[in-house]
Formats: sequence, structure tokens, C-alpha cells
Amino acid sequence: MAETHVLFVEDDDVIREATQLSLERDGFRVTVAADGRAGWERFRSARPDMALLDVMLPGMNGVSLCRRIREDSLIPVLMLSARDDPVDIVVGLEAGADDYVTKPFDSAVLAARIRAVLRRAQAAPPAEPGAGGGGGALRFGDVEIDPEGVRVLRGGEPVALTPTEMRLLLRFAESPGAVLSRDVLLESVWDYEWGGDTRVVDVHVQRLRNKIGAGRIETVRGFGYKLLGRPE
Repeated sequence: MAETHVLFVEDDDVIREATQLSLERDGFRVTVAADGRAGWERFRSARPDMALLDVMLPGMNGVSLCRRIREDSLIPVLMLSARDDPVDIVVGLEAGADDYVTKPFDSAVLAARIRAVLRRAQAAPPAEPGAGGGGGALRFGDVEIDPEGVRVLRGGEPVALTPTEMRLLLRFAESPGAVLSRDVLLESVWDYEWGGDTRVVDVHVQRLRNKIGAGRIETVRGFGYKLLGRPE
């Protein structure tokens, strides 16, 4: 099996070199860059399997780099953020990141989070425009979900979802009309076996709403979210 290729963009020399060595010991192939513009060039030339981006980068910050990657690719993106700056976390997720890790981080925890985001990508490949569909498609209003073909249409037009967004939508479609708590979604979609930050759920739900329609997923205040309607 080919090594997973990780693009790691970090301007701190010590963190970058130590993390690269740690990830390589864990079996990853790592391409590094020290600033956002170099990270974009490495991304375009190396075409990695996933990206690990620091938020605070010179030249082009990690959020802007994440947006540029999202315009070109649906690979998993993991953001690194300072522990005392929650705004960075939300902004990074809104830019299209799948998850984040706060600094300072333990190398074993980082490797586990990388593997978790990769498992999500492998379990639910991105819904690519034009992908072949299978049987058993579900329709919720103008939204059609093909779980077998991993494809989503809205009004007959393909909707490009990241692997995490696809897993989230499929989880809602498993229990239409049922209220799913943030903790349930963290465990079933994000593979978290430890306490996770529920902001990652809230931001992904908002991103999903923007793609399939704001009224399709309802917030049940104090409890969680539910997918409205029954499959047709």
C-alpha cells in the first residue's frame, strides 16, 4: 500500500522539523513548506492526499490557503491553531477544513487525528460531479442522495461535498426526522473516541446547509439537529 502523502505547512522551524520526523516515523510521506505561498506551490506540484496547515502563516495565512485548496480539491484538510484563539478554529472550519488540532499538540494525538480524517475520506469519498450512481437513491425535496454511488444532486445539479460533509449528510439520512445530538455526530462522523469540540459540528452543519438548502436541516435548540422530511 502506498504511503499517505501529507502536505505540512508550518512557519516555525522547530515545530515543522520535529513534526515531519514524527509523521515520517508513523509511516506518512511528508512534503513541507514554511509559508502559505510556498505551501500552495507544493500543493499544486505534489498533489498530496491531505493537507496539515498552520493558521498563522506568512505570505498567505492558513485560512486563505485552505480556501485556495478547496477551490481545486476536496482532499482532507486539518488546521493547526493556537489553543487560546478559538476564532481561528471557526474561521478555518468555515474556509473548508475538516478538523483542527490545537497547539501545543502531542505527536501521537496528531497522528491519530490525521488517521481519523483519512478514514472518513476513505469511507465516504467525495461526491464528484458526474460520478456514477447506484440504486436506492433517497430524495428529500429537491435533494437526491445516492448512498451507494456517493452522489448528491440538488435540483438535478451535482453538489460537490467534502468527505466529512458527505458522511454528515449520510448520517442524517440514516435517521430522517430524528434529532441527532452534537456528541452523537462527533462520535459517528468524526470518529472521536474522546471529547471533541462541538464547534466542528456546528460549522459543518452550516456548510452543508449552504450546499443543500438552509431549510433542509433544522436546529433543535439545546438538543442538536435533524434532517427534515422523509425519503420519497
